[in-house]
Amino acid sequence: MSGRASGLWIALLLALGGAAPAAERGAVTDVRHWSYEAYTRVVVELSQPVATQVQEIPADSATGLPARLYLDLPGIWVGRTRDAPIPIEDGLLRRVRVGQTTRESARVVLDLERWDRYRLLRLAGPHRVVIDVFGPRADPSGAASSRDSRSLPIEVRALHRIVLDPGHGGRDPGAIGRGRLQEKDVTLRLARALRRELEARGFEVVLTRDRDRSLSLLERTAIAEGARGDLFVSLHANAARNRAAEGLEIYTLDENARRQTRRLAARENGVSPTEVDELQSLLTRFRVSETSVRADRVADLVFEEIVRGMGRRWPSVSAGRGRLRGPFYVLYLSDMPAILIEAGFVTHAQDARRLRDPDYLETLATRIAAGIERFREGSGPIVAEQRR
Repeated sequence: MSGRASGLWIALLLALGGAAPAAERGAVTDVRHWSYEAYTRVVVELSQPVATQVQEIPADSATGLPARLYLDLPGIWVGRTRDAPIPIEDGLLRRVRVGQTTRESARVVLDLERWDRYRLLRLAGPHRVVIDVFGPRADPSGAASSRDSRSLPIEVRALHRIVLDPGHGGRDPGAIGRGRLQEKDVTLRLARALRRELEARGFEVVLTRDRDRSLSLLERTAIAEGARGDLFVSLHANAARNRAAEGLEIYTLDENARRQTRRLAARENGVSPTEVDELQSLLTRFRVSETSVRADRVADLVFEEIVRGMGRRWPSVSAGRGRLRGPFYVLYLSDMPAILIEAGFVTHAQDARRLRDPDYLETLATRIAAGIERFREGSGPIVAEQRR
């Protein structure tokens, strides 16, 4: 079939009301975006997984077309259902367009105002394609960036701004334990106490939520990136069918998860345990960088401070599995060092009682802050790698 005939065939298909040519075709179910000072996140939700990659098209001065990023979505049919562009106009992205390019594939196009680099992630539960675009916003004159995104330096800065992420919230209570204790309440109380302790030590603190509201994992990490944080601390409370399970656990990123860790990661990621395997395949391609090494050091120091400062009064803090690694979304959706703290088991009688105790939470916050301060004083600046 000639190129012209092929184009006419596609146009005819699109004119037929956008009906999918085959029942097995997937669909774009939603397109969302968040904009921050030097960062925009675009999320395309899909009814089925896709394998894709981002392509670049430079600006064309002859036609006036802006620079673009695009990705093809094989097996996805949108027809004419998404003809209207999605305006963004935030100084990085002008708009997002979604359309049908062939019978077999749809395409997402990001019209750019200015940019330095991008990052592509694929997630499950639901299936999503995430495109992060980084760079300084265009100035009012509309001046474009001339920087080569492939030659960006590594950014080095002092550890100063801490992003605290109280897990769950709003419609999502998280784990529910003894006496109907809800994880979302524990994490928010701990986050507020930890903010006070960190600010007293001279840190700047950003909370992803300071009230009982719903936030997706993508929104949480988008807030962290937008705040240009130096360290991301995700706060949670654990649960187990075994009511004897107790203690505190601190996680950093790793693609190799044992069975227990896989179940926990599935719960915190909001996916089924079988979908963690797909997540692990993504993490296999995640290059362990200086940020991961430093996250391990932060976690080690925080755990040391907790055991040393709380172990005599509350021995169960060290009764769990301690320092661990696992495939948690929030630990790799950000360029900054990130740790995840499970403050105790809401399903254990004594842990649940302590997680309700303001004195316990205040002391835990003090020890976490002390560990972070030790890292700041002894480990030098944070290195944030500029990745493609």
